[in-house]
Amino acid sequence: MSGRSTSARAFAPASVGNIGVGFDVLGHVIEGPRDIAQVRRIDTPEVRIESISGVVEGADRLPLTAADNTAGRALQSLRAALSLPFGFALTLEKGIPLGSGLGGSAASCVAALVAANALLDAPLSREALYPFALDGESVASGARHGDNVAPMLLGGVTLSTADRLIALDVPDWLHAVVVHPEQVLETRRSRAVLAEPYALHDVVLHSTHLALFLTGLQRGDRELVRAGLHDVLVEPRRAPLIPGFAAVKAAALAHGALGASISGGGPSVFAWFDSRAAAEQAAPAMRAGFIDAGIDAQAYVSPVAGPRADVIAAVQPGAGA
Repeated sequence: MSGRSTSARAFAPASVGNIGVGFDVLGHVIEGPRDIAQVRRIDTPEVRIESISGVVEGADRLPLTAADNTAGRALQSLRAALSLPFGFALTLEKGIPLGSGLGGSAASCVAALVAANALLDAPLSREALYPFALDGESVASGARHGDNVAPMLLGGVTLSTADRLIALDVPDWLHAVVVHPEQVLETRRSRAVLAEPYALHDVVLHSTHLALFLTGLQRGDRELVRAGLHDVLVEPRRAPLIPGFAAVKAAALAHGALGASISGGGPSVFAWFDSRAAAEQAAPAMRAGFIDAGIDAQAYVSPVAGPRADVIAAVQPGAGA
């Protein structure tokens, strides 16, 4: 593979899954926490996870068995689909807290895929990587949904289905505050509270909000985004699982947020604002909502059109690993 890199390092950013009104289909990425994957091309036709580290509590307890790890499973899926005669050795650096609602499990598999893709003789498009990312994400959530992996692959805001991902228009004035409390809420637990059926009236209202929200994004219309960013299905059932949520959301709305809700499966909370200045002013008050509930928290301010996952560095043959 003359000229092809033997090792690559890539990052994937944190994400806000669902964006309230788009359960399992909408998501966006943010500047801030990120996972990093280092992938080496090896002669043995296997996927091997060599280490998992990072500042995140519990990172050392994540599985090293490839099939049980989101990143390992994604690379196994890539190898099998392309019938690759070689394998990958992987190390992960976790920067996104576990069980945070910030897409940590998705970030690991997307970072690994982006790094491994740089080592292929014929690298794939981001769209072509999508099914392998879904395979990886399913290890953590038990379902193949792209609301986290899709925006990580494309950047910004995306709409994702079982077989496609679409980048959506994002006005550059849109900014988000994402507040992560020092608590863990496992994805499977937060999905379990959604099992009971919903009333038709609520489903129709939710669909109305989603339509307004998407139209507002496409037109760059603040008031349509504001009118649409109301989750009447998922948020009411998940909010009781998050101490301090009501206060955090109230603080966001009091500071002029276009809307606020739960990030992914929680416990993180996000809010959208029509300027960076408004977001920065609201962030301390939102963080205080958790602190007043006795829970420390971190607040991040980011453009809604956040960065996509990308290669940080690649090593050419002969240059050392």
